This record gives sequence, structure tokens and C-alpha cells, in this order.
Amino acid sequence: MADKILEFNKVARITVYFWIMKVLATTLGEILGDFFSMTLNLGYIVSFAITVVFFLVVLITQLKALKFHSTLYWLVIVGTTTVGTEISDLMDRTLGLGYALGSLILFSCLLLVLFLWHRSEKEIKVYPITEPRIEAFYWIAILFSNSLGTAFGDYLSDNMGLSYLVGAEVTAAIIVVVVALHYYTKINQILLFWIAFIFTRPFGATFGDLMTKPLAKGGLNFGRGTAALIAAGLLSFIVYYSTRKEKAGELKNA
Repeated sequence: MADKILEFNKVARITVYFWIMKVLATTLGEILGDFFSMTLNLGYIVSFAITVVFFLVVLITQLKALKFHSTLYWLVIVGTTTVGTEISDLMDRTLGLGYALGSLILFSCLLLVLFLWHRSEKEIKVYPITEPRIEAFYWIAILFSNSLGTAFGDYLSDNMGLSYLVGAEVTAAIIVVVVALHYYTKINQILLFWIAFIFTRPFGATFGDLMTKPLAKGGLNFGRGTAALIAAGLLSFIVYYSTRKEKAGELKNA
């Protein structure tokens, strides 16, 4: 019965590789969001429209798929991180709400989605997921989580004046605490998952900023195109490696 459920699962297994790929996906999403709005000078509204179209295309393809496809899954994650970057910038710079208020609004939206999810299904689970309705809740929660993580990361750098390296250290410290709570306490694992998911977003984004920002601001001054290719290459390699490793494990246990 368990094997039958896993056969129709649509989402990634939560492993160490999952979190590495999550960080790389958020790094890539941060760079791509800035590439459209700043490097190509399209503005936040046009960039938001472009990223939304990409996100909807890969999301609809994911929802129509009959089983889990690692490349497709991580394309949707990249889509949510890119849209999340544009949502955060749109709320702050176009609507003038600021990152603090934007973070509060996004946090409230995430709580509402999780509340409705639990009310509908009587539980919240992130693996395995086989039902379309549950998968819809899953992706909406991920979109708000990544948007919230973006706004919080920008709040640390822009509002609190932290350097990109210090911002990474702050979010890394939070992630370490979450890992410790996971292994040494009985705190709800789903709660810890969403906390980690939120804070890996600004953690990954700081690496995008570190690669692309000017030397005077503590960055490495790579072009956004070059930085995006580096992040995409690393993500592709880890996706390929983890997929091969998981399939080898399944064959061994068969």
C-alpha cells in the first residue's frame, strides 16, 4: 500500500539534498528576478508579469503530471522564488508598503493558507502528496513562504543595514536552531519545515546578492547573467546527482 502511494507522489522527499537544492533554487530565483527588473530594465510590473507567466506554465504542467518529476518540481520552486522576488519588490518599491509591512502581509497570507489547508484536510503534510487538492494548498503555501522569505531578507539588508554576509549569518543561525529543534525536541515537524522553508529563502538570496552586488557593497560584482548560469548549473548538478542516488537506493531495496 505504501509503495502504491509513493508511486503517485508528486513532490520531493525531504532530505539534506532537498535543502541544498532549495537554497540554490532561491539563489537562482533572486538573481533572475533582479535580472528582469534591473538588468533588462523592464520595471517591476513587467518583470512580475513575465515571472508569473513562467510560474503558471510550469505549475500547470506540474499539476497535470501523474507522478513526481524532479526537474519539473524544481522548476516550479524556481518559479515561486522568482515570483516571490518580484512580489516583494512590487510591494516595497511600486506600492510603497515597505518590507516590514510587506512581510507582515505575506506572513498573514501564509497563516491563512495553512489554516484553510488544515481545516480542509484535518492535517498538513508535505510528503508524500498524491491528491490534487492538497498539492494546490502545498504550492500556494510555498509561494507565500518564498515571498515572505524574500521580503524578510530585504528587510535585513535594506532596513536594518546588514551586509549580505551578516544577513546570511543571521538566517543561517535561525536555520541551525531549527535543525537542532528537529533532532532534539518533539516540536511539530511540519511547523519546523515551514520555518526552515521561509528562512532558507533569504539565506539563498544573500548568495545571489553576494555574487551580483558591487564590491563597495560587499558583493563579488558578477554580472547577473553569469551568476544565474552558475546557480542554474549547480542546481542542475545536485538535482541530477540526488535523483540518481535515490533511484540507485530504490533498486538496491527492490
